Amino acid sequence: MGIRFLSLVPHVKQILKKLLGVPKGHVAVYVGEIQMKRFVVPISYLNHLSFQQLLSHAEEEFGFHHPQGGLTIPCKEDAFVDLTSKLQVS
Repeated sequence: MGIRFLSLVPHVKQILKKLLGVPKGHVAVYVGEIQMKRFVVPISYLNHLSFQQLLSHAEEEFGFHHPQGGLTIPCKEDAFVDLTSKLQVS
């Protein structure tokens, strides 16, 4: 019985990864002031100063409690999309 369960673990992990929709090397963030929209961004964005400033603002507003269950960034969606498109080019 235990051996059969262990053989299912890789399959369960694969299914969960597909359901969660966050590929390796990426992080999900929730962006918005009232309505939150979920974005999946590369973790390399965490090294950029402008993204770090957004995270600092999020820390001031939410601390370490994120109501959506993931990283929450309180800014306008348009501003976030503009920033990430600039980071994508650089």
